[in-house]
Amino acid sequence: MKTIGLIGGMSWESTTSYYQIINETVKQELGGLHSAKILLYSVDFAEIEHYQATGDWEKSAQVLSDVALKLEKAGADFIIICTNTMHKVAPQIQQRISIPILHIAQATADTLLEQGIQKVGLLGTKYTMTQDFYKEKHLESGLEVLIPDDSGVEMVNRIIYDELCLGNIQEESKQAYLNIIEQFKNSGAEAVILGCTEIGLLVKQSDTDMSLFDTTLIHNSRPKSSDAGGGIEW
Repeated sequence: MKTIGLIGGMSWESTTSYYQIINETVKQELGGLHSAKILLYSVDFAEIEHYQATGDWEKSAQVLSDVALKLEKAGADFIIICTNTMHKVAPQIQQRISIPILHIAQATADTLLEQGIQKVGLLGTKYTMTQDFYKEKHLESGLEVLIPDDSGVEMVNRIIYDELCLGNIQEESKQAYLNIIEQFKNSGAEAVILGCTEIGLLVKQSDTDMSLFDTTLIHNSRPKSSDAGGGIEW
């Protein structure tokens, strides 16, 4: 069994889902009393969010690279960054470590293509929805990606940071997300990526007839992704 290095705390609410899903997967695969070998480093999200808001991505890359190095030295065989947005600095982190990073966007793109999806809506932070670092993994895979209009981007982003990251689940916010999902459907989307690890706390597949691809679930179910070195097994 490989040892998984988790960079979590962004936010801690969604990191708990990673720990639970990984251990449930190991239990399902191996049975008995088996559980996952995990090294978890949980950062202070207030520090990381400050660097996001001020556009200081190099500083956030430095912080997370230092964390990744500590996990590698502690014995991790590969790294999982427990958030979509901070994959923006995954290349900088990868340059400083010798173990692979399992990229959440690539894992999601691979899953969508396996399901025959070609056109997909994307929900996430404003950084994930509007910047290239995340969408390029999907575009390079031949997927067409839709995002909300400007007001929708701001609304989705606000709910993530002001509510979901604080564990605050509001019914009206769920309805706002479902309205955007319906807009994606009307624009020809075949599915929707829940491209923030907190969104799955708010919107469930039972809430809509659109196929939802929760990146938290996907990220924890594709340990053999090619960009993680191929052949990684828990």
